[in-house]
Amino acid sequence: MPHFAANLSMLFTDLPWPERPAAAARAGFAGVEIQFPYEAIAADTLAAVCAEAGVRLCLINVPAGDLMQGGPGLAAVPGREAAFAQAVDACLAYLAALGAQAPGRVNVLAGRLADGVSRTQALATLCANLRAALPRFQARGVTVGLEAINRHDMPGFLLNTADDIAAVLAELGQPAGLDAQIDLYHMAREGVDLSALLRQPPAPIGHVQFADVPGRGAPGTGALDWPTLFALVEQHCPEVWCAAEYRQASADQAQPALWQGWAAQGRGR
Repeated sequence: MPHFAANLSMLFTDLPWPERPAAAARAGFAGVEIQFPYEAIAADTLAAVCAEAGVRLCLINVPAGDLMQGGPGLAAVPGREAAFAQAVDACLAYLAALGAQAPGRVNVLAGRLADGVSRTQALATLCANLRAALPRFQARGVTVGLEAINRHDMPGFLLNTADDIAAVLAELGQPAGLDAQIDLYHMAREGVDLSALLRQPPAPIGHVQFADVPGRGAPGTGALDWPTLFALVEQHCPEVWCAAEYRQASADQAQPALWQGWAAQGRGR
């Protein structure tokens, strides 16, 4: 069955950060992820509350500078290489402070195309930054994921589809320790055939996220065929975490047990 995790930056936001892992556990999630925990919750606190709740922290993002405030971010901006290296430092320090609760993967957000920068320049900068960062994460046994984000929700984002991620991996020579983080919501917003993507991904999928389309709500609130999609995740990505990243403050629609049943239903299709 898919390994379901709760994105604590999107779910249970009516609760203080230290209470969210326990809320995820009560809802039936086996794991949790956080987009940017650095200022939100101390690493030792996060490690303790995850251990107490019995959930596995499976992912955090590398700091992305001004990306979430509408800026271009760090990873693909010429001239911000030192700031990206400092972001890697901060991520590695946080992972070290998490101790045994440290996740085995992080997400690097490529960011938006900066003003006055060509796509070619941005991709070259992203690749150079990844070449420098990958050995540092590999030394800790941590895999780096690249995420594609749809151009409607985040105009100007550099990587919009799994094909864009595959092109970066090809440019880097398919390095070990780098793969694709696929958010089914973002791919659906891009008009991607999700079933085909899961059956034959252009890049190795190391992490899956999901929300329904068009409203980014819980599964069942929109148009996507979740029994089929969860069954395909189970079949083609059996080892990856499948993280709920939809807009829902409370636990009302956080129902991994229901989704497990949908996956079983979808196997017969």
